[in-house]
Amino acid sequence: TRGMTDLVSQSYPSNSPITARPDWRPSQGKPGSSLDDMRKQALDVFKVSHGICNPLYGVQMVFSEDMADAFCRALNDWLAKEWLDRDERLRGSIVIPVQSVEKSVAEIERCAQDRRFVQVLMLVMGDMPLGKRAYWPIYAAAERHGLVVGIHAGSNYHNPPTSVGWGSYHIEDYVAQAQAFQTQLTSLIVEGVFARHQHLKMVMLESGFTWLPPFLWRLHKFWRGIRMETPWVDRAPLEIVRSNIRFSLQPIDAPPDPPMLNRLFDHMQSDELLLFSTDYPHWQFDEDKALPEGLSSDLVRKIMIDNPLATYGRLRQGATKETTP
Repeated sequence: TRGMTDLVSQSYPSNSPITARPDWRPSQGKPGSSLDDMRKQALDVFKVSHGICNPLYGVQMVFSEDMADAFCRALNDWLAKEWLDRDERLRGSIVIPVQSVEKSVAEIERCAQDRRFVQVLMLVMGDMPLGKRAYWPIYAAAERHGLVVGIHAGSNYHNPPTSVGWGSYHIEDYVAQAQAFQTQLTSLIVEGVFARHQHLKMVMLESGFTWLPPFLWRLHKFWRGIRMETPWVDRAPLEIVRSNIRFSLQPIDAPPDPPMLNRLFDHMQSDELLLFSTDYPHWQFDEDKALPEGLSSDLVRKIMIDNPLATYGRLRQGATKETTP
């Protein structure tokens, strides 16, 4: 028999400059695939006490529920053995076979026994909006175990990345990711996910965040006008975002202008929304400049320490390893 050695995803083409910084590309293998390199290039450089791993292996593209489930189980076991066991600073994300909600819940239940897993990982572009009730058992399982749901940039490519069809170039796909996050955020809010799961936290990973103020203004405006069709949304969208949604710092889709960036933070009306991230090994910044210039010391502490600890309860509680079946 011939084994399947790889699942190729077009979200990060191997030779694209944005896929990895030149100084982060390994001599062998794919960017981000070496624990030793990651220790030197990310954990040590940024003085990380806890780093959350988000494996982007394209299991979401598989149509077979059983094959996707087998890949996810193997991937999560590999992450625990080859990464979490070898560096106590690391924490994991549970990759789930979203092709089957039943199997996704079972995988969450299996991996949640290992408290080093702090998050359930999904992609922003899939078969349908993430607010649909078909996905609610996944959110219930995550909430029950104190797990965050991370929504990461990327697609299963069952549907076009843009709302008007397939583009010709990678840049079209890359730019369209922010639109997908806006669509999913709208779906999660108006479908009532956070009315049912009020303690659930979701983190938008690699979503950018400069689009958030105008998007929330528009969503709030129309919610006020036609909210009679969604009576279960009994809190303003901005309030829901403040309490339940967080955003990774990188990539920062803003000009390198400290006064302008600080005005943006003012428009966001909260200093609790952003979580420190490096987007390792992707090329979003040079050297160790993950934090933009001009931030106050209080905001830096919020982004780097207070907000992540408030979001990921399992980081506060510590981690214990238990055998998973």
